[in-house]
Amino acid sequence: MNNRNYFGHESQLYRVEEHRLIGGKGDQMRLLEVNNGSGIAFTVSADRAADISRLSFQGINMSYFSPCGYVGPAYYNDAQFKFLQSFTCGFLTTCGLQSIGAPSEFDGESYGLHGTISHIPAEQVSWEISGDGEIKVHARIMDACIFHQKICLNRTYTCAYGSDRMTIEDTFTNLGSAPSPFLLLYHINLGYPLLSETALVDISSSEVLPRNEEAKKGMDKWREMSKPIPGFEEQCFYHTFDRKEAVAKIYNPTIGKGLSIHFDPSILPLMCEWKMMGERDYVLGLEPGNNYLEGRAQLEQENRMTYIQPGQTISNTITVRFHDSQESWKKA
Repeated sequence: MNNRNYFGHESQLYRVEEHRLIGGKGDQMRLLEVNNGSGIAFTVSADRAADISRLSFQGINMSYFSPCGYVGPAYYNDAQFKFLQSFTCGFLTTCGLQSIGAPSEFDGESYGLHGTISHIPAEQVSWEISGDGEIKVHARIMDACIFHQKICLNRTYTCAYGSDRMTIEDTFTNLGSAPSPFLLLYHINLGYPLLSETALVDISSSEVLPRNEEAKKGMDKWREMSKPIPGFEEQCFYHTFDRKEAVAKIYNPTIGKGLSIHFDPSILPLMCEWKMMGERDYVLGLEPGNNYLEGRAQLEQENRMTYIQPGQTISNTITVRFHDSQESWKKA
């Protein structure tokens, strides 16, 4: 930068600050507050797989924060749907890697909702800020168990001063000597005030299918959001893509803000749109993944399982772009 003489410390413009929570179920959780000085601010929850618990753009909240709030990994319960008791949602919850989606039992093992990786604390967390204001946050998460999986996730978030985008770069490596199940879902959750009945939603999918009978009722309205509805039953839609880049985006003209999510469908061929218009449970999930969400047992039975081979590395990048005009959003 050419204007360093104007400020004493770089944090006047852009910064990463580490904090710890005090009290409640989130007591002592490590949080990294990232601000690129150009409107993008997000919180990395180091003790929850280095996922993103909060996200805002130009001071406006973009993500959904669930009623359970911050919950430390020690409270995790893998029985059936007990995952929901510690599901903070946030902007990003990583799901997998041994299972995603519905709870099930297979080969004598029970698999709870959405797997376990989101409750694994990062072993290593670091960050660096370059002289021109580029911020990189690094985290290493080990999903490993004796006699079972040995997968290492290296994650990097990148954003920069003057930029309107953030990237999530993940590298998964099988450090074991046997093939390992590899089921991956990026549970990306949008909330109020970005999400409201005036929000515009679009996904560059080539085909949209309802997940169940309830979703069939809303097939012709998957793009349309509503006001919060008492007793609303969630609707999920599967989107598939025939392009080299997939894009899912939301914009709300009421607040003049939006974002678009860009990913590679050759790695994440499926997106689940989770439309949940309930009171207080008011959230839109735009969730790229590599498989269906019917549970580990059904995937095994239908020969749909995905694996990572010994020594194999699978890399993936998701780019999030932020928009403060409808014109910019339309072009995304």
